[in-house]
Amino acid sequence: MNGELIRQILTLALPLIVAIVFHEVAHGLAAKALGDPTASEAKRLSLNPLRHVDPIGTIILPGMLALAKLPVFGWAKPVPVDKWRLRNPRVGMMIVAAAGPASNIVMAVLGAVVLGLMARLPGARDGALWLRESVDMLLAFIQINLFLALFNLLPIPPFDGSHIVEGVLPEKAAALYAKVRRLGFALVLILLVVMPRVVPGFDLVDRLVGPPFDWAYGHVIDLVRLVGGV
Repeated sequence: MNGELIRQILTLALPLIVAIVFHEVAHGLAAKALGDPTASEAKRLSLNPLRHVDPIGTIILPGMLALAKLPVFGWAKPVPVDKWRLRNPRVGMMIVAAAGPASNIVMAVLGAVVLGLMARLPGARDGALWLRESVDMLLAFIQINLFLALFNLLPIPPFDGSHIVEGVLPEKAAALYAKVRRLGFALVLILLVVMPRVVPGFDLVDRLVGPPFDWAYGHVIDLVRLVGGV
């Protein structure tokens, strides 16, 4: 493995790990604040990445999809949440679900502020190697967090967006919608991997995530310029 490949892996892997860990911890913290200490009892309110890695969803599946040149996605080990321990299960699950994507948006904004402040450092215009590497990693950090937030808001079970949709639907419709959750990641594979290969133009990620990602990323870069005085 050459040095350039190692650099590329680190530039993407480290931001991804941080984004995923904070995403999962945010779910657990929100649940605890709303009355459900299940994640805390399971010792999942930890920043230790090993506590959140799912061997299949975090390592094997993304690697296989990348090798097959298919859309790459994955998941961490979900933080345990018992909706019936929440003070208001219906509303509480919506808030818990939204907490993960919200944490990623906050981190993207923080990454933009740090990147802007770096532009003000003495010698920033000289393009020192360490500075270029840091900029690349921060840009990847911003992009990964924005994508993770928007991707998880897709209303497809078991993504966070499905819990939000379930919470706003009338109770009977929500009960029917919840049954789809049993299909789990089989549904995700069909909609996000199989269908785009079989039906031309059927690309939910490109159509539903792409436009808001471009809009959000443009505004975050504007924040970088504002903070950096560029």
